[in-house]
Amino acid sequence: MAADSFKITLAQLNPTVGDIAGNAAKARAARAKATADGAELVVLPELFLTGGLAQQQAEVPPACRAAIETLARETSDGGPALLIGTPWSEDGKLYNACVLLDGGRVAATRFKINLSGDQKRLFTRGPAAGPLSVRGVRVGIAIGEDIWPEQPGHENVVETLAETGAELIVVPAAARYVRGDGDRRLSAAVARVTESDLPLIWLNQTGGQGGDVFDGASFALNADLSMAVQLPAFVDDLTTLAWSRGSDGWQCRGGPVSSLIDGDEADYAALVLGLRDRVAKAGFNGVVLGLTADARSALSLALAVDALGPARVRGVVLSGPDSVAQDAAIAAAARLGVAAEVVPIAAAVAGFESILAEKLSHDAHRDLLASVRATLLRALASLSGGLALAPRRESNWHGDEVGRNVLLADDIPPAHLIRLAALRNRWQPVDALGVSGEVIPPDFIDRASRDADEG
Repeated sequence: MAADSFKITLAQLNPTVGDIAGNAAKARAARAKATADGAELVVLPELFLTGGLAQQQAEVPPACRAAIETLARETSDGGPALLIGTPWSEDGKLYNACVLLDGGRVAATRFKINLSGDQKRLFTRGPAAGPLSVRGVRVGIAIGEDIWPEQPGHENVVETLAETGAELIVVPAAARYVRGDGDRRLSAAVARVTESDLPLIWLNQTGGQGGDVFDGASFALNADLSMAVQLPAFVDDLTTLAWSRGSDGWQCRGGPVSSLIDGDEADYAALVLGLRDRVAKAGFNGVVLGLTADARSALSLALAVDALGPARVRGVVLSGPDSVAQDAAIAAAARLGVAAEVVPIAAAVAGFESILAEKLSHDAHRDLLASVRATLLRALASLSGGLALAPRRESNWHGDEVGRNVLLADDIPPAHLIRLAALRNRWQPVDALGVSGEVIPPDFIDRASRDADEG
């Protein structure tokens, strides 16, 4: 019998790549929340169970299928159905799938059709399929890029779902943060709702994975294009939506509609989240940061403290001949509650120079200083169990030997760097662990601005 009300719990959560047991535990906790809320269905993001899939993998890890079977058995308790993203092997082919677990079993699977560039190397393109039946409601599943039929070779998955009887479209996604991409996502969702005349839920994961950040910012649109819900960006969120069926189909009213940050604020929040997860998911106990008396170093320190708190940030001044700059770097660290330590490098530099037959040129000497600082910083981090961070121009890292500061090592252009530094002095993300106020010396920012103008 068709239902007239339907509750769906959206689990906007942060998985860890390869941590199948941990991700399954998060799914289990989300289902417990859905049960308490009286929901019929809980939805988790794309590839949530494995947190993605390493590019070198050619098959589903055995632990993945075992975790699905365990989660499936747990749904025999009469609680909500669970829709979870996972790699799935069938008939010798690997798919990007969403698996519906209900009544103690794997009730259905749906496979992604419009694969992105990286996923084309890993997964088989799924066949078109109709909606799932969940407690009397026909739910259409479109995974990630399945709502972008405009791309070459893509199919209009939502159109197919509408034609085969879907009443509601659910889109589990794992979309990376790209500045301004929220408008593109919303535009795609509006186009699909307009074409299908069906409400649409777009659920995105959160968190940092390697060099990527996933921003959440999940949302739902009613069939009349009104915003049913907007979840916040860059944080985990569990929200249950109450849908009701009327003469015009399913509608959700009264859901939370959060204001989203954008522009430089979103960039800063993404950098904080990316660094926080890089440290946590790799098992580091904090960061060791090389400090200099400039805006790049001060902004890096602010990001680290906002991500981890001052107690987990070790600031190190690898001293050179300029004692004034050394004092300025220490004072800048104090603004954020970090007691910087000074590590002399003169003996190490002299040791290298003593084995050279000739005196180094100015540029070669500067490169030697950078190499010595990078080596010492990496050694200090190794001894303390921390992640070494340094601006690229002060480092000599190779490949993935050490962690990258998502901002500094990626050479953010000077104008962007200056804007972010000025922004941090008047604003910080809601979950930042650092102090508020003017934490980056204004003269650092002014000097960076002058250098940018002269450059």
